[in-house]
Amino acid sequence: MPDVHFVNLLVISTVALLAPLLVGFAPRLRIPAVVLEIVAGVVLGPSVLGWVKVDLPVQILAVVGLAFLLFLAGLEIDLRRLRGRVLRLALLGYAITLVLGVGAGVLSSAFGWASAPLLVAITLSATSLGLVVPVLKDAGQSGTTVGLTTIAAATVADFAAILLLSLFFSASGGSTAGKVTLLGLFAALVALTAIVVLRAGMSSRLGEVLVRLQDTTAEIRVRAAVLLLVAFVTLASKFGLESILGAFLAGAVVGLVDRDSSSHPSFRLKLEAIGYGFVVPVFFVSSGVRLDLHGLLAAPSALLRVPVFLVALLVVRGLPAVLYRSRFTGRQTVAVGLLQATSLPFIVTATQIGQATGRIDGVTAAALVSAGLLSVLVFPAVSLTLLREPRNGGGHGTTDSQAPTSSLAEERS
Repeated sequence: MPDVHFVNLLVISTVALLAPLLVGFAPRLRIPAVVLEIVAGVVLGPSVLGWVKVDLPVQILAVVGLAFLLFLAGLEIDLRRLRGRVLRLALLGYAITLVLGVGAGVLSSAFGWASAPLLVAITLSATSLGLVVPVLKDAGQSGTTVGLTTIAAATVADFAAILLLSLFFSASGGSTAGKVTLLGLFAALVALTAIVVLRAGMSSRLGEVLVRLQDTTAEIRVRAAVLLLVAFVTLASKFGLESILGAFLAGAVVGLVDRDSSSHPSFRLKLEAIGYGFVVPVFFVSSGVRLDLHGLLAAPSALLRVPVFLVALLVVRGLPAVLYRSRFTGRQTVAVGLLQATSLPFIVTATQIGQATGRIDGVTAAALVSAGLLSVLVFPAVSLTLLREPRNGGGHGTTDSQAPTSSLAEERS
């Protein structure tokens, strides 16, 4: 066996276990475990104690964790909800986000914080779908007009941000025009794969084999999903695109194929167990280890970037929620805006790519990630309070936790 040490991975795995346990012992704090994982990485890393570094085993598992994180995000996409007025509002909201984001990027460039305003705009434009959905479920709003609109907006923002990041700032380089062509070819290949998988799923004989093997040591559905993930990540890299795009689309394809899970109810739970139970925490803790806390604390002007980026995140993603003002109550509109402004995983990913391509320095990357941490800490908790607050008449939109079926039908038309 090669001379590879696993001490750093041991420490990171310990953090991955303790973080959710601490959250479990203090449920009223409503702090996502991912926040504790990144903070623990900062404390244990070179910025504070210097006990952990990102060596080869950690680096490899962190890359796999990032791919699985985007894969699971793609798995959350429900194309049946992306239609009609909901989709139009989500697209219009994201267009406003990009305009506001470019403005924020130009300002950050003027202050010398980043050399690529568009990269800053894209970094600020995503919404953490994996954090938004649980908050809406806790508030009993995931099936209401408020929930449908918020989830649609988060889905569009996540997909568009990943697509734009891959198109304009791929670490592989190349011209934008050439990437558009390659992106078209890659999209066609993804669509063809989805069609082939869907057709194969219609085979009764194959279905019988899958059911027979899915809960044995073969874990055939999980192996097929992992194969699709690795294949799409590899193809995206070969096409000169970011691997995160391939991972995200692999999850979207699996989600499309897995529409009827009655014969395999544990399939998604198994995928989440691999991702959230093992490799995804390694990515987050190692991201904290890499965070340039020394540079961020070196001068007040550097530390000032954190609240500035937090406000920018709130404006860029939260302000477009005014589109819903005529349909929701004031509380609901503010809650949707806060949820749309909740972002962390994509910020971590985008800043790492920005550093790798030399467009963002370590201090700005640390400030953006810190702003994302604060958004995850503050925005969902406030929005949950607003959504749970009793409403005493006079409001717009749906106020019950369960919206009437007719209202949902109108949203999709």
